[in-house]
Amino acid sequence: MSTLKDLMKKQGQTVHADVEWLHLLTAEWQLISDLSFADLVLWVRGLDGSYLAVANARPSSASTLLYRDITGDEARKQWLPGLEHSHETGEVFFSALEVFDGNKARFEVIPVRRRASVKSDAVEPTPIAFITRHTAIDVTVTPNRISINYMQAANDLLGMVSSGQFPDFNTPTGPKRGAPRASDGLIRLDETGMVTFASPNGISVLSRIGVKGEIEGKLLIEQVSAALKSSSHVDESLSLVLTGRAAWRADVEAGQGTISMRAIPFLENGVRGGSIVLCRDVSELRRQERELITKDATIREIHHRVKNNLQTVASLLRIQARRSTSEEVREELDQAMRRVSAIALVHDTLSEGVNQDLNFDEVFDRVLLLTSEVAASHNTSVKTLIDGKFGQLRSDIATPLAVALTEIVHNAVEHGLANRSGVVHVNAERKPKKLDITVSDNGTGLKDGKVGNGLGTQIIRTLIEGELRGTISWQNISEGGTRVVISLPI
Repeated sequence: MSTLKDLMKKQGQTVHADVEWLHLLTAEWQLISDLSFADLVLWVRGLDGSYLAVANARPSSASTLLYRDITGDEARKQWLPGLEHSHETGEVFFSALEVFDGNKARFEVIPVRRRASVKSDAVEPTPIAFITRHTAIDVTVTPNRISINYMQAANDLLGMVSSGQFPDFNTPTGPKRGAPRASDGLIRLDETGMVTFASPNGISVLSRIGVKGEIEGKLLIEQVSAALKSSSHVDESLSLVLTGRAAWRADVEAGQGTISMRAIPFLENGVRGGSIVLCRDVSELRRQERELITKDATIREIHHRVKNNLQTVASLLRIQARRSTSEEVREELDQAMRRVSAIALVHDTLSEGVNQDLNFDEVFDRVLLLTSEVAASHNTSVKTLIDGKFGQLRSDIATPLAVALTEIVHNAVEHGLANRSGVVHVNAERKPKKLDITVSDNGTGLKDGKVGNGLGTQIIRTLIEGELRGTISWQNISEGGTRVVISLPI
């Protein structure tokens, strides 16, 4: 399905600022659709005068008139006069009655203007798009206090859309889940912050934090502040939300309850004339988030302790190797120590992150430090070159790969470059579903062109072919040296 940007490009509209503004608008306009009890369609005018639908919103508060998504369709003939009128005059077009697929509906066209820049309050005079609002007549036949206030809020927001004052560049989307919606609870404030209307759901949500009784005709900030006297945690931006002075969002915690509140000021010519405050009970969401944070911290602590234990084991192996009088035993213990250290590196990296994916390039850089220790023990100088990136890898891939590469690079230094200086070149090529790795050296090459059957080679084959389901091959380089080619599915 084509994106909004693609559809605008199709219409010859490629101004980056226009595209970004419409992205902001479509991120917010579900609220307008719900408050309007109406379908919304966003239209962009092409250079040839045609109108293309680039987005479509259906109300969750009422049944839809547009059963089929019309995004990507051109405007029907019956809508063209209204769209053209709004384009030519820059004003709202209203039709009290239209028949759409056999249903009676009201039809409106609202021009969309944008602010000139983030730092300026100036508004571009020419509309960059148009919103059509399709409202089923039966929705407004028996209006009640809730629907009247909802419609008034929707009309105020659409008026701001037409004057380039909504959406707001500074409105925080917020990293937290649980953004309040119209159906969760709506409170309308006048310019002083006094409540002029509170939906039943809004009153219920406020009762979760201890706000009791009638709140209409009272200052919202006073009612909530009285309920928060015993609370030790109060969001610093809460006063902006409770007075409706700024487009902002804050969480309110009291007792065992947490509610999310979002204010949207109504502006006319830059002057605030009231606001709405949306509120939602997010107690369960926040409890789940706290549990996840605790679990993440626990997992990181486990990785940290595993790393410490593995480093202790590696230290014991190193001590044992130094005290051994057998050169063969010393070598075997040194190899075991390096394998354990490679696994410890992965757990150390995992202990620093918040998920089970890790940047393997950082791990491999530390693996190469183990290589320098091997080279130093043989009184040689080895230069390591790395091309490409391994990228992010899951821990179940990173651990066996780190051990295998440690073995491969160790073999290149100890056997390929035995008692001589040289270069070990590692190339990593990351593809969407595959990781290709090449490790080469300019050493003596494979003896008789064959790979040995030692413990190190067996470990490498088991890890690459068995655990990682990849392939590995050893080749002699004609100029001298060995090349190891690995291919892994990821």
